[in-house]
Amino acid sequence: MVGRGLWVCKSWFGRRGAKLGISHLFCAVIASAALLALLFVDFIESWITSMSMDKAVEPNRAIISIQSVPLTRPEEFLLMPSPLVCQRAKPHLITMVSSAPANQRARQAIRDTWGGEVEVGGLRVMTLFMLGVATDPGLTKLLIVEAHEQGDLIQGRFVDTYSNLTLKTLSMLGWVHRFCPQAHFMAKVDDDVLFNPSALLQFLNKSHNLYEHTDLYLGRVHLHVAPNRDQESKHYLPAEAYHPSVFPDYCSGTAYILSHSALLKISLAASASPLPTPLPPEDVFVGLCARAAGVLPSHCPLFSGGPAVPYGRCCYQAMVSIHHTPPREMLQYWTDVHSSPPCSWLSLRASLGMCKVRAMLSDALGLE
Repeated sequence: MVGRGLWVCKSWFGRRGAKLGISHLFCAVIASAALLALLFVDFIESWITSMSMDKAVEPNRAIISIQSVPLTRPEEFLLMPSPLVCQRAKPHLITMVSSAPANQRARQAIRDTWGGEVEVGGLRVMTLFMLGVATDPGLTKLLIVEAHEQGDLIQGRFVDTYSNLTLKTLSMLGWVHRFCPQAHFMAKVDDDVLFNPSALLQFLNKSHNLYEHTDLYLGRVHLHVAPNRDQESKHYLPAEAYHPSVFPDYCSGTAYILSHSALLKISLAASASPLPTPLPPEDVFVGLCARAAGVLPSHCPLFSGGPAVPYGRCCYQAMVSIHHTPPREMLQYWTDVHSSPPCSWLSLRASLGMCKVRAMLSDALGLE
């Protein structure tokens, strides 16, 4: 509709001797509306998504005793930092990066960029990596050396495969509950994500009380997703493992945030029922447990997880997470994003709007 209006405006202004009048006023309104939509496209996205979300919760499941959440024992992990690492660092935000044993370059790129930050806006932050067991003995030895040198690896007692990503997330939740109860928030992030703790904390500061003890499950919300019944797909989930035709709303597993209370409730919901076989995708499983615990997801348009977001310095300065970021690009983007001078409010809004529009167009046209 806006596009048609702009075409009419272009045709009108292209005429010789066109007089000022209602048509010009109409064109000015259309142009102003397009500009406002561009500057506030994230708010529009958030409103549309919120209107489409299922806000019903299951009854009698929202109140869960914190004392009843099972603790995770140190012996359940083959590698881990000191059990006192959080007690010493006292992080406000702990970011747990889901990483594969062989992805050493990705982990180092994170350490050299956003994962190397220890304080953001006066708040302590910390980043650790969660892995499973490597099947290659040589890689196992390299992980032991890396853990000794870096002190940021946590390795659970499960083989690191795609089908075990849900077990990796459960181990992650258990570790944070047991060894990092001081953290107000936990971020779960994949190792191919350019994460922005500063943008996250700014968003939380504007939309939530940073010290408020509420159930927060925040990310890019996927709506009305149907289980994959294709037996050839790695996402295959038979009806025996999950009967309904649609999953509850859930946050994309590329990056999402849990408040401490939400983490506890989701952990208990996960331990309260036997795990299905095969396991659902990890982000779907977290969404199922959140719904069972009475914790609803919240959508934030500053998280990627859908269409790829093209690079823009000011856009990336505003985004909380950017998916599909290889190590070399992560280093390059992080350096550029944090170069001076910082982007103005108008530059941030315009760049973010352009990034969003370009991403949606590329997705609609099937472009990479």
